[in-house]
Amino acid sequence: MRRPSRATLYGADPAHDDLHQFETSWLLSPTILACLRGLISLYIFTTIIVIWVWYGTHDERVEIGQSFSYFTWLTYWGLGFYFLVSAIHTALYARTGRSVLFNRLPRFFRVLHAIFYASITTYPFLVTIVFWGILYSGPFYTIIFPRWSNISQHGLNSFYALLEILLPTTAPHPLIALPVLILLLLFYLCVAYITYHTEGFYPYSFLNTENGKKSGTVAGYCFGILAAILVIFFISWGLIWVRRRISGGKVKRSRRDSAQGRGGFMFRNADEGGCGNEMKSVVV
Repeated sequence: MRRPSRATLYGADPAHDDLHQFETSWLLSPTILACLRGLISLYIFTTIIVIWVWYGTHDERVEIGQSFSYFTWLTYWGLGFYFLVSAIHTALYARTGRSVLFNRLPRFFRVLHAIFYASITTYPFLVTIVFWGILYSGPFYTIIFPRWSNISQHGLNSFYALLEILLPTTAPHPLIALPVLILLLLFYLCVAYITYHTEGFYPYSFLNTENGKKSGTVAGYCFGILAAILVIFFISWGLIWVRRRISGGKVKRSRRDSAQGRGGFMFRNADEGGCGNEMKSVVV
């Protein structure tokens, strides 16, 4: 049995470069996919700017700086930059038929992009679950602005993540991404307690350990979040696997893609991610 290469384990196998998995969709043309990703990125950054303007005009300027201490905000920024970067990658592929930036950058950047993709298809669901399941206590927002901002950051974020699970031709996450996601959560835990010791507040109340009797509860929340990210990761992995099965390996390629086959179709083996499907290229 052939031992998988290190590049394969990290989701950056050179043998699969011509599949352009991060830049193509089985349903949308590369141009439409690039536009969709660009619009989502634009909405996310517009949301951030509008919220900051609201803070600045309602005597809440301090919350602009404090926002970087919240996992919600950090993942929302991550979503915005992912969709911006992926829109650029996809637009360049649609125009040239090549992975312009990926081909010029060291392969390590493909690894980083694979892990980035894993993070934006897992963390948003965690944010949504924690906010509506633990932090939100009702009644529902009656003022339009907080209603819109919370739905955008704690609801639409998961919708965007779901789109990235269902629409592209990406392979299931490399399992090596899971310990990286857990490590990032541990780093955020450090940020939360550094925030308390420097700014005097806990970003999330369930992390409050001032009362010794609450230490066990805080530990319980932390292990609960750990369990949640494990479950979310494998659900996301499974949905991607199912999507690849249902789509039958179809790929809508750029017209300028030199890998296209005669008559606009190309068939090849694609065993990565455990699918074992043929990859059918459709020129658009």
